[in-house]
Amino acid sequence: MCAGLGHTRPKDANEMTVSKPLSLVGKTAPEIRASVEPPLVRMRRLRRSEGMRTLVRENVLTTADLILPMFVEEDISERQPIKSMPGVFRETEKSIITAVKDAGKAGVKSVMLFGVSHHKDDHGTDSLKADGLMARMIRNVKDACPDMIVMADACFCEYTDHGHCGPLDDQGHVMNDLTLENLAIQAVVAADAGADIIAPSGMMDGMVSAIRSALDENGHEDIAILSYAAKYASAFYGPFRDAAGCSLKNGDRKTHQMDPANSDEAMREVALDLDEGADMVMVKPGLPYLDIIHRVKTEFHVPTFAYNVSGEFAMLKFAAQAGALDYDRALMEMLMAFKRAGADGILTYAAVDAARQLTK
Repeated sequence: MCAGLGHTRPKDANEMTVSKPLSLVGKTAPEIRASVEPPLVRMRRLRRSEGMRTLVRENVLTTADLILPMFVEEDISERQPIKSMPGVFRETEKSIITAVKDAGKAGVKSVMLFGVSHHKDDHGTDSLKADGLMARMIRNVKDACPDMIVMADACFCEYTDHGHCGPLDDQGHVMNDLTLENLAIQAVVAADAGADIIAPSGMMDGMVSAIRSALDENGHEDIAILSYAAKYASAFYGPFRDAAGCSLKNGDRKTHQMDPANSDEAMREVALDLDEGADMVMVKPGLPYLDIIHRVKTEFHVPTFAYNVSGEFAMLKFAAQAGALDYDRALMEMLMAFKRAGADGILTYAAVDAARQLTK
């Protein structure tokens, strides 16, 4: 029975008629109240206390779900604040150790490292060197914090002088197969330096296969690959480009990153990367692509990660600074949305803020 309106359930499920609503014309307030039947099902019973809400909670966010992206700039003496990302810094090669230790004390168990190179060229060759910035920052962090999971971003945009994800042809397009050769070298350099996970982010065709083969051939069979399998050509990366110093001098990334209008294509990309040997997959950005996260998790049942990207983080920070919302509450609600969609882990610049809330 539908409470309050006098509806009765049809005896036969095939019947489409119900009784007319109870007429309230001419009724006094006490008569109206007396005619309202109390609901049999009360959803609020399970919301009446924090203990009850916790008992029936469908999704749980923990510090183990959080991965902190961090920037390391060479040849600077003091960490530099990033104006477009309040509270985030370009760390020095020394300060990154303290920053990672502080993150660990807060409860963060994984970091993703991005280098800000001062030795750029058209191929990004500094990242191919055993003594280059990428190798140094991985080695230093892993040596100082051996229990921290260190993820290496395998791409070239931070190391090329043009900001693209690999060497360019005469038309200004990234050369896919030459980039694969460089990625294979870069991945081995990162693994040799101590990276636990290699995370290719350039959306090159065949990137996972090239990296997996190179790792296996160089004694790194146990190093996992987290592929940026569904990475969209998004407007939400702006602050990251400032932070990593990889804004493009010309062109865009639309020839290799995905069209935001496409969903089925993401499933093809994920399937290809899994077939090539990816152990985990990522959807990037996060908030505008919750549907993609859900589809990936539902269709493939593999470890699925979401990247809460710089633009999403910045929107939250600046909205809070303007007094438009409560940062702490909005942050936790946003992160829970990723878990609800199916994400097993979340890369977020707010990882330390979230960890402190979860452990206080």
